[in-house]
Amino acid sequence: MRPMREVRLQWMRPDEVLAERERCPVAYLPIGPLEWHGPHLPLGTDPLQAESLAIALARQVGGIVCPTLYWGTERERSPDMLRHLGFKGDEWIVGMDFPANSMLSFYAPEEQFATVVRWTLEGLVAHGFRLIVLLNGHGATNQIYHLERLAAGFSARGPARLLYCYTLAREAGDDLGHATITETAAMLALDATRVHLAALPAGAEPLRNTEWAIVDADTFEGRPTADYSVRPENDPRRATAELGEQHFAATVARLGKRVQEALQALAAH
Repeated sequence: MRPMREVRLQWMRPDEVLAERERCPVAYLPIGPLEWHGPHLPLGTDPLQAESLAIALARQVGGIVCPTLYWGTERERSPDMLRHLGFKGDEWIVGMDFPANSMLSFYAPEEQFATVVRWTLEGLVAHGFRLIVLLNGHGATNQIYHLERLAAGFSARGPARLLYCYTLAREAGDDLGHATITETAAMLALDATRVHLAALPAGAEPLRNTEWAIVDADTFEGRPTADYSVRPENDPRRATAELGEQHFAATVARLGKRVQEALQALAAH
């Protein structure tokens, strides 16, 4: 069987990088922090998903994959959001670092996050990549804002175009929550040995947001359940590797189409 083409920049020789850039001038940059994702998932859940998708996209569409930036930012929760989660509303909580967690996440301040990403992008532009795909695995509002702003600024300035992509999509049936069914299924598909569902309570015991820092999308959007717990349909204990494989296939198809459209637009100019 013919081995798969190497797409990871750190494993490629200069001649391989230059040849692929000439054939398909795309660079993928996976991004996401090391962050609490419940007791059942790895801290690298966000960037590991982004990296796996980037590799699949590069092998399908073309291009190279930059070393993943295990880097991300978060802000303090607003009083309204805290109450939606089941807190009183006067606590100081940053991101998903809830008081009941056994450890903190590795968040960076916004200005440091933006600086690191900016200089990484500058390097890719200097190396002649015409399309840079920012593949973000972390759904924090401020992280998305900074990445979209950087993408718009670099694209307007040229010569490269930047394409911002998020790893989850509501229209594809994903739960845009945190450590819920979609992310858990995705990690089961990547490596089931690194998912420990037994760390969650057995049976139908509610997963309360404040106790587990596992939150579904509706709660983040201001529609919590009466007991401030994860809805049954989004419960990570329902996740399977098969569901994760379906999610990855649909995501690669969705994002692959966007990358191909961006390449076609570049070719037209």
